[in-house]
Amino acid sequence: MEAVVFKDVKKQFDGFELNIPKLSIKKGYITGFIGENGSGKTTTIKLMLDMLIPDTGEVLIDGMRVSENAKAIKEKIGYVGEPTGYPQESKLKNIKRMVKPFYKDWDEELFNSYMERFGLKEDKKYGDLSTGQKKQFALIVALAHKPELIILDEPTAGLDPVVRSEMIDLLMEHMQNEEVTIFYSTHITSDLEKAGDYLVYIRNGRIEMQAPKDELLNNYCIVKGPKHLFDKEIQKELLGYKQTSLGGEALVRSRALAKELFGNEVKYVVPTIEDVMVLLSSKRGE
Repeated sequence: MEAVVFKDVKKQFDGFELNIPKLSIKKGYITGFIGENGSGKTTTIKLMLDMLIPDTGEVLIDGMRVSENAKAIKEKIGYVGEPTGYPQESKLKNIKRMVKPFYKDWDEELFNSYMERFGLKEDKKYGDLSTGQKKQFALIVALAHKPELIILDEPTAGLDPVVRSEMIDLLMEHMQNEEVTIFYSTHITSDLEKAGDYLVYIRNGRIEMQAPKDELLNNYCIVKGPKHLFDKEIQKELLGYKQTSLGGEALVRSRALAKELFGNEVKYVVPTIEDVMVLLSSKRGE
């Protein structure tokens, strides 16, 4: 089943158009949303949150049109992004008191257990928290009302590896205890190596790839070799290609196809998510 569906969605701005004929986010999984700056990630999220209205098409969450069921849908969503909008001078207990009435399924016991886990005190002012603690608190608030869909927009940006790991661990444990879907937009692809189930890659407002993470990483192949091997005809078969100081580097749809194209003249490498994103971002033929 799908938690989120985009159908023939277009959104036009000056000099930019988001165009998503179809996008399905599987229920009960973590979907990583990747792409360079300006590719349309934030616009896509704003359409899901009813912060923007599509020019054409529709967005459905849990089978309901966002445009017609905004209030009911927002009760199902937990969101962590920047800025949080929380007042710097407010104590955490007052922020909780402000947010809690909007959610009928708020779980005070769950909130307290996560606060204790991260060592956060309700009497602390939000503005006195470190960057990592602010992100931790935002995540706790997002999880405490037991949302069915969690939307994360760069939730671990600027955080040290220890804090990032703690937040990812909490998300994964939360998923084991709750029926929840996570839509995770990030530049930090190592987070998705650890936690992602599906990947969606967006470029210039278009979805260029969506696939199970393991299938993609197991099937895709990176080849590295001398520049002369990557002629114009070969480049037509590549998903992405870039020149390096040592030669050429390309992303190929499968190892079998790579073997057919290059034989034993290149080095074969299993890609990471970052490799896939960088090479898909590289224009073919450059």
